[in-house]
Amino acid sequence: MNVALAKTDTGTALGEAFALARPRLPGAGKVADTRQQAFESYERIGLPHRRIEDWKYTDLRVLMRDVLPLAAAPDAAALTRAAAALKLHAIDGVRKLVLVDGVFAPKLSDLGKLDAGLSIRTSRDVLEADDASLHAQLFALDASNPMIALNSAMMTDGVVISVADGTKLAKPVHVIHIASGGLPAAIFTRSMFSLGNDASATLVESYIAADGALNYQVHDSLVIRIGNGARLDHVRLTEDSREAINISSAAITVGANANFNTFGMNTGTVVSRYQAVIDIVGEHSHVETNGVNLLNGKQHADTTLVMNHNVPDCISREVFRAVIDDRGHSVFQGRINVRQPAQKTDAKMMTRALLLSDEAEADNKPELEIFADDVACGHGATTGALDDSLLFYLRARGLSEKEAQALLIQAFVGEAIESIVDDNLRELAISAAERWLAARG
Repeated sequence: MNVALAKTDTGTALGEAFALARPRLPGAGKVADTRQQAFESYERIGLPHRRIEDWKYTDLRVLMRDVLPLAAAPDAAALTRAAAALKLHAIDGVRKLVLVDGVFAPKLSDLGKLDAGLSIRTSRDVLEADDASLHAQLFALDASNPMIALNSAMMTDGVVISVADGTKLAKPVHVIHIASGGLPAAIFTRSMFSLGNDASATLVESYIAADGALNYQVHDSLVIRIGNGARLDHVRLTEDSREAINISSAAITVGANANFNTFGMNTGTVVSRYQAVIDIVGEHSHVETNGVNLLNGKQHADTTLVMNHNVPDCISREVFRAVIDDRGHSVFQGRINVRQPAQKTDAKMMTRALLLSDEAEADNKPELEIFADDVACGHGATTGALDDSLLFYLRARGLSEKEAQALLIQAFVGEAIESIVDDNLRELAISAAERWLAARG
């Protein structure tokens, strides 16, 4: 049934924001036309709300009441603040690609001595160039999702990374999104990572804020293509300001005999939603997805994953953990779709939530939709509190209550964090978890 919806004040304001931003957006001709079509797709639904099943637990009409103007291009002061934030989140042995307020910052990035087979461009350059093929790939995300459509209409920049067939990248590529702390603003970015056949790479994404950056909104999306026989390790860390909103999307395509290992952790933002669709299109591939939400205060974090098994003989594993304190609210929606040709599919999904207060809330919604008859698929979900007997055991050995809780929480999320292959990146995730625990007091 089609429902005619009255445009909310926020929806009206977004229309005005798009009209103001349009002259600054890169790309003309067909790109501009595609942006307009994307915004019209967004307008047909507007901000998602609880009457849309996929957004039942994350009603943006309630949670995102402010419409912020498109972020200005960073000036010298903004780049200085971003550079200071970057030092606090530095990782050794990676290639940095930095976006400040949604604009690529070459002076903060590492573009020297690229590996043979590695190509890096900005999304702005791609949008402004006459390359219909790349335009089609950048705009290939599902326009029926209103927040993806809004991102398509408003994206300003990002990075387009290509790894040639057979290339083994020596060090991870680290894409860092920094909010510089200027005026309240909305940031729209879109990036693409293409991994050729028999290639391997590690991609890291971080979302951080400079000192003083509080009220801002991040709207990001990423397109990943993994070739036949390739391996991609992916780590995503969200440590935005505790007053920020982060709505991010990903579309991942996995070829034959490929491996995709991805881990995500969210400790920042007041409202976040990460929505990813993984399409397995080649046989004998393996996908492993792990995630952790660490929430307190009034934080709301939604992780929505769709795993599409389209071909036979593939394996997928999903492990998700949430630790929720105070009045935090964690949402996990995971759906595994097994198409009729996808015989011999082996798919498992498990989500667990740990509630640390009476007002903490967790909604877990695992789903299976199977059209093949020779598969091994399953899912599970649990929600509970810390084990009193284990707390008593640790307290009896001299630990304070907070120390005992911290030890048990670290063990709870450790299973997911251990999935990170790279030692430095695993330590990075552990450090983020420890900062959350330390801030908890």
